[in-house]
Amino acid sequence: MVDHLAMSNDVTVTLPRIQERIPTVVVDDAHVVYRVHKGAAGNTSPVAALKRMVTRTSAPNVREVHAVRGVSFTAYRGEAVGLIGTNGSGKSTLLRAIAGLLPVERGTVYTQGQPSLLGVNAALLNDLPGERNVMIGCLAMGMSPAEVQRKIPEIIEFSGINERGDFASLPMRTYSSGMSARLRFSIAAAKQHDVLLIDEALATGDKKFRKRSEQRVRELRESAGTVFLVSHQLSSVRDTCERTIWLESGVIRMDGPTAEVIRAYEAFTNAK
Repeated sequence: MVDHLAMSNDVTVTLPRIQERIPTVVVDDAHVVYRVHKGAAGNTSPVAALKRMVTRTSAPNVREVHAVRGVSFTAYRGEAVGLIGTNGSGKSTLLRAIAGLLPVERGTVYTQGQPSLLGVNAALLNDLPGERNVMIGCLAMGMSPAEVQRKIPEIIEFSGINERGDFASLPMRTYSSGMSARLRFSIAAAKQHDVLLIDEALATGDKKFRKRSEQRVRELRESAGTVFLVSHQLSSVRDTCERTIWLESGVIRMDGPTAEVIRAYEAFTNAK
């Protein structure tokens, strides 16, 4: 598609139309600080706590951990963004801040719609069958009862939990950790999301399920959603994401095309 610009003397100049890029997540100088209680030492009375609030001082037995330090970036509709970094670099913390589960100490996080965070520890009810958990999960995501009934067989099949028996009818406590993680991913991926945040979920399951998961992420991205993927499995990031952000000690060390960022990250980790 093109725009036309009329000029004098009946001359028309044809200009290419710049494709609109729609931001879905804007993180502006975000800082996330954890406060870890080291013990019961110190004055913990209500009066002392009120005094600390007024004077803006910390309790003597509280240690502050600055997990994310001044992170800024913009993600756009249709992008799949990988988040990589060594252990403790702030990847999962940043995802939780984007999802609204952790407050930012300073800076701001803007998102389009309500981001959905999927992690291997996402809550499912262990005493209920997998099929029932699928129903509850889909209803919680806003699907209608009729839509849920249509989706249940697809989700069960996608997860692969019935490949070695009718596990969908068994309580979740009988599942292996891999089966539970596959079911969590399958539930979350059954809905189109404005922003889907995936924390290590693609690292579970066999090669066949990982391929299905990666293809589903591509479909979600192509349906105008934005996907963030945190993974130590660089192959999943390489196969799924065209852009990658490398966090180290809570700071963005590199943000760019996935191949370039992973190459620099591997050189960094190999040199350590």
